[in-house]
Amino acid sequence: MTGKPSRFPLSLSSVVEKKGKTASGAPARTVVTPQTATRNAALDSGRLAAKAQAARAAQQPTPASQAGKTVAMPVSRTALPTPIATSNRSAPLVSEAVRKAMVARVAKQGVSDQKVLAAMEAVPRHMFMEPGLSSQAYIDASLPIGHHQTISQPYIVARMIEIMRDNNKGKVLDRVLEIGTGCGYQAAVLSLVAKEVFSIERIKPLHELAKTNLRPLRIANIRLHYGDGMLGLPQVAPFDGIILAAAGLEVPQALLEQLAIGGRLVAPVGGRQQMLQLIERISKFEWTSETLEECHFVPLRPGTV
Repeated sequence: MTGKPSRFPLSLSSVVEKKGKTASGAPARTVVTPQTATRNAALDSGRLAAKAQAARAAQQPTPASQAGKTVAMPVSRTALPTPIATSNRSAPLVSEAVRKAMVARVAKQGVSDQKVLAAMEAVPRHMFMEPGLSSQAYIDASLPIGHHQTISQPYIVARMIEIMRDNNKGKVLDRVLEIGTGCGYQAAVLSLVAKEVFSIERIKPLHELAKTNLRPLRIANIRLHYGDGMLGLPQVAPFDGIILAAAGLEVPQALLEQLAIGGRLVAPVGGRQQMLQLIERISKFEWTSETLEECHFVPLRPGTV
């Protein structure tokens, strides 16, 4: 697998509570003398008690903090507990480990494009999930993101991007259009395989959610748009690649016309039974179509909400 893109993931600081050493002296021993005793007897008793206390202390190991002063203990002789969040920066975070495992499963399912796999490994999927579902972020399944929409399963994200890139001979795509931003995860992955990513979302709260999710990652080459995805973005067309994250009974003609000659469009097509479809534009007025595999997506709808 190729090296991880430098932008992702952002460095996550391990926060380990550090407690300073305190000097806690041993409780003072008070000698009470009868009030009928003479001053000399009282002084003698105090001196004798102090000597006895010093003798007992000499027979016991001196703790690190004793009698009001701190004794430095050699670190090499002290067994310190290992913190859960290790301070060793070379050790992978748990999220990185499970992300690698997710990518390994995707590769076993047949995705072989190393640039796509590296992008999948680099993007922290859990950052695009609701807190209650973050523990399931790296399983190979689609999960709800609200408003009757879902985040696509990792395999299908990788598979569709790989298909879109297949005739590009491993080069970075210049301009890609995504229909259905959702939570923003697929746009983040696309940003690592394309120079520019334009993504449209028709549901306003999801458009805002994607902006919130992507902001901490500081991705410079993503442009999010709120609008009707079925109309595309003719003002910035043509696109080298177009990906639809929702299934229509057919691919909208407006999107076909915004595909660059030689470009590829990947979309789920169908109603209750859906198939992944690859469309290539071979000339100004010609497109070819190929049906690939069964899939399941939310329906493609017009307009905005």
